Amino acid sequence: MKVSAYIIAYNSADRIAAAVSSVLWADEIIVADSYSTDGTDRIAQELGAKVVQIPFHGFGQLRNQAIEACQYEWIFSLDTDELCTPEVRDEILALLSGSPAHDAYLVPRRNYFMGRWIEHSGWYPNFRQPQLFRKGAMRYMELPVHEGYELLTDKPVGRLHHAIWQIPFRDFEEVVRKGNRYSTLGALKLEGKQVSMGEALWHAIWAFLKHYLAKRGFLDGWAGFVIAFGSFEGTFYRYAKRFERQARWAIPQQPPLRRPGHLSPE
Repeated sequence: MKVSAYIIAYNSADRIAAAVSSVLWADEIIVADSYSTDGTDRIAQELGAKVVQIPFHGFGQLRNQAIEACQYEWIFSLDTDELCTPEVRDEILALLSGSPAHDAYLVPRRNYFMGRWIEHSGWYPNFRQPQLFRKGAMRYMELPVHEGYELLTDKPVGRLHHAIWQIPFRDFEEVVRKGNRYSTLGALKLEGKQVSMGEALWHAIWAFLKHYLAKRGFLDGWAGFVIAFGSFEGTFYRYAKRFERQARWAIPQQPPLRRPGHLSPE
């Protein structure tokens, strides 16, 4: 059975070559680009990928349109911060050479951050939506971020044994940049919900404790602390941005200022 690999991308010139190169074994590679301005599309095309331009209206819609662009029966999904490994490649090819027991498979991810492989913090093994699936077996919920999925098959979701790699952040600047973007998108998911700043703080504290203590992030050293603190910040600002939208604070206004004694023309 043939397999399509799709990669969603936007201004990922520093990552796209590695991501595409890790799936050159696929029968076709689709890069779903959202009109990058840094040459991402050109780099992908030079490596043999087919680039389709899709306006960004949330990750759920983007992924569903990427699936539509795939022509083969089985689809492997990859993000630009992920790399397929030889073990995953071989497991997929062996699986598809027979009769797969499932129509959709979760794929473990192993994360590398701050010069080390993360073993705790809820980051290993971690999973997102099924990354290997039969076309038509699932669709993504059209949410702005952290989109769920809906199975369109009676078969349960399976799991692969081997892990792909994820390098979620190259540096601290990217931690801050991604945190800002995802908290803005996350605030849209709270649309219509009344929140308070106290609630924002409580959710943020719980997010920190969950990653650092409950998921033993402290065993990952400073990397574990940064992961937990990043979760604190992202969660706090997600709720704070929603509170800001519902509060609709007005900027204070004042009349034009002129020199004392100036007479307005009649």
